[in-house]
Amino acid sequence: MENVFDFLKQYSIPYKLHEHVAVFGVNDARDVYQGIEFGENKNLFLRNRKGNKHYLVTLPAFKQISLDDLAEKLDEKDLSFASEERLKKYLNVTRGSVSPFGLLNDAEKEVVFVLDIELLDNDHLGFHPNINTQTVVLESGDFRMCIEKMGNKVLYLKI
Repeated sequence: MENVFDFLKQYSIPYKLHEHVAVFGVNDARDVYQGIEFGENKNLFLRNRKGNKHYLVTLPAFKQISLDDLAEKLDEKDLSFASEERLKKYLNVTRGSVSPFGLLNDAEKEVVFVLDIELLDNDHLGFHPNINTQTVVLESGDFRMCIEKMGNKVLYLKI
């Protein structure tokens, strides 16, 4: 398991760290993130019907999309939320701590990362560093460089 902060240091990526109470969803985060400027988001860990493909989907925090519509965009028949066991196996995180930084733990690069391009309109983005009591805020361009360096397949989509 690669440490998020070691990864950021390795590539000289500047960030700001915010420590806070545990956050388990976007509604919990509203109070915690008061006064911190970044594109708030949510992260969905999904699997296809066969269970042989996994997707980490990051989109604006309050954007709504049906799993059927998302499946169509990804050329899948069905998508569903992956189990806690799969979350632990592929990203080595627990519910509430899911973020793109979990891709650092995907040694086999099996998870496809899907980013809603609308998020890149923000100057800064913030994500849990694989624990839900902290948020790392970095510039959007630096985040994009991070996900490219992680080595997973990346899809930029208008969701």
